Amino acid sequence: MEAQRPRPDRTLVVILAVLGALVVLALVAVFTRGEPEQLDADTPEGVVQQYSAAVIDGDEAAAMELLVPELAEDCTRMPAAEPAGIRVTLVDTTVRDDTADVDVLIVTTYGDGPFGSSEYEERGVFDLVRVDGEWRIESAPWPLTICDPTVVRG
Repeated sequence: MEAQRPRPDRTLVVILAVLGALVVLALVAVFTRGEPEQLDADTPEGVVQQYSAAVIDGDEAAAMELLVPELAEDCTRMPAAEPAGIRVTLVDTTVRDDTADVDVLIVTTYGDGPFGSSEYEERGVFDLVRVDGEWRIESAPWPLTICDPTVVRG
């Protein structure tokens, strides 16, 4: 008589299959997170999102288009700062008839040290006004300011 081979335990096979499926789902979730949801460009939040992305990407021309015309025309550019990682998160928005305040949380990450990178977190407020029916930025928090507010051209 031949010796019968033991059959694998079905419970173990099911557990391994479930674990494999969970690993695949976790990898899909991590690799498909991608970019944040794009907000409506016709809202104060959407304008702030576009402006912040332009400043972080170093696209000053795109950022200037989202400023009130007077500020963009009289803009004296701020000196370029040391590159740092900046993350902007929407906290709250207050909209009135022709003005809006968009409150954000700005997290700035600086370099690598012996204990890892350091972060600085602060709240900031964007002031927006309606210009010809479109929201434009009148002032921005200093980490995202591209025009020097202390220099006035005459």
